[in-house]
Amino acid sequence: MNRLLRSVLPLLAMSLAACGNPPSGEAPKDAAYPSHPITIVVTFPPGGGTDLLARRIGAGLHEQLGQPVVVENRPGASGNIGARVVAESPPDGYTLLMVNSSFAINPGVYRNPGFSPREDFAAVINVAFVPSVFVVPAASALHGLEDALASARTGRPLPFASCGNGTPQHLAGEMLARTAGAALQHVPYKGCGPALSDVAAGQVGMGVVTASSAAPLIAAGKLRALAVTSPARSPLMPAVPTVAEQGVPGYALDQWHGLLAPAATPAAVVAKLNAAVAKIVQRPEVQASLREQGFTPASSTPSAFQDMIAADMDRYGALTAAIGLRAD
Repeated sequence: MNRLLRSVLPLLAMSLAACGNPPSGEAPKDAAYPSHPITIVVTFPPGGGTDLLARRIGAGLHEQLGQPVVVENRPGASGNIGARVVAESPPDGYTLLMVNSSFAINPGVYRNPGFSPREDFAAVINVAFVPSVFVVPAASALHGLEDALASARTGRPLPFASCGNGTPQHLAGEMLARTAGAALQHVPYKGCGPALSDVAAGQVGMGVVTASSAAPLIAAGKLRALAVTSPARSPLMPAVPTVAEQGVPGYALDQWHGLLAPAATPAAVVAKLNAAVAKIVQRPEVQASLREQGFTPASSTPSAFQDMIAADMDRYGALTAAIGLRAD
């Protein structure tokens, strides 16, 4: 019997150890999240609005969760390069994606991005909105959006500059043309900055750009704002009416910004991230900073944000199909 016990006990000990300890390299399932640094992938270059938001949220998460947060810029292919990195990352909450509305536009523009925008991500939280604004040169004879639409209905298309093909600003112009029955001719630029420069110089009669990027030139008297694209007036320029207020009822296009995680990320991890980011955005100093930069702070449940993204994919997909916008 003693010999039998001596032979069985080591095997029993090994079995108990295997049950109590995960394989090498795996964290225990009940380990507190997060236990090591988090990476937020941004699909745009450093310095832009989405990047600044990611860094603000990252700093707050460091304080809230006690782990460093690294912001990694992966620009290119209208955001598809960075999105693919996150889509292929482990669904453990340690690799997140900061995106804006372009994420919902891309499915209608790119047939084969290398991942599924609808199925490969779990929404975490929407953190901010920023409207776009229709602007004209300061010396323009167009003194309101109604003047611009009247000009565009004469049969001669009115050119409008945007921040690039397939951007929310491009679609804001196309949506206006279709909703208002006006002839607008798109002039794409590689970014809002170059578009603003040419509109201010009178090279293009009208532009649609983010309100935050246009605000300094409007304040300097080099541009005049005709209308904001949001459903309500922007706190950044409260005197500027919305498109809907100027004879185009129902028109609304707000550019949102938010965090996504890989699909299959545990619901408890998504909920913890959602709660932490909501606390960050609700801080008075964060709200004030975001408003100064032209953002309207927001917050949402993961499911509400997921529904909003899906709805935007549907409406933008219909619009890109109608105008024949394809990149591949």
